[in-house]
Amino acid sequence: MNFAVDSLEAFLEREYRIVIVEISQALGSTPRETGAFMLVSPTDAHGTIGGGQMEHVAIDNARALLAGISDTFEMDIPLGPDIGQCCGGRVILTFRIGDDEARAALDDRIKARLEAFPEVWLFGAGHVGRALADALLLLPFKTYAVETRKTEFDLMSAGAHHRLVAMPESIVKDIAPGGAVVILTHDHALDFLIAKEALSRNDLAYVGMIGSKTKRATFASWARKEGLDGEAINRLVLPIGGKTVADKRPAIIAAMTSAEILVALTQHRAQG
Repeated sequence: MNFAVDSLEAFLEREYRIVIVEISQALGSTPRETGAFMLVSPTDAHGTIGGGQMEHVAIDNARALLAGISDTFEMDIPLGPDIGQCCGGRVILTFRIGDDEARAALDDRIKARLEAFPEVWLFGAGHVGRALADALLLLPFKTYAVETRKTEFDLMSAGAHHRLVAMPESIVKDIAPGGAVVILTHDHALDFLIAKEALSRNDLAYVGMIGSKTKRATFASWARKEGLDGEAINRLVLPIGGKTVADKRPAIIAAMTSAEILVALTQHRAQG
């Protein structure tokens, strides 16, 4: 069985005959939530409704629908021993042929979902910034990268929206409420200016900076002189990525920081 590794947009452009398989109800313990969906073509698939035998059954039925040998557009699947899954819950699956109307509805749904994604702003596109942009690609965020140096953007993947500006601190005010700011520039003085602007707001879910305990102490001293109070300074996550893994390779820092951002944004949304 072949599963596409391209983007959803590329899959839809490449595959014309598809079935949209969606979890219309998730009851009890299930591997995915209500509203999760996947797309199935005669030879490929994109996304997942939870994997396991349930997903194989769904794919088989979707392809049977495309072949005209099934008329099952809803399935009620208990996740128990009968299908080799022990989640204990059950899912109701709906199947919709991806005609023009269904594709238009799917396109609207995807656009609405993307609009609802929180923003993550990366200030700095050096080694860690590039690694973090790549790591965030797989997560439900709108990622922006800000740099003063075009040469760094030339090395960055297209996964983040690029913002080349002379004064990065000046655009912090434009970040949507509930977003995240990660500061990883090549200049500590610039880091501090960006952090001051970010911490002066109280509506951001996460403000983090790459660095050490010494850098944090230096920033705290500077920030107090600049008028930031202790509560604002304490909101700064420095160093980013936590202390669980003592590995300073960019990819490791990026992985740990991505998890940190995901938790912060999820908690912020739950509280809001």
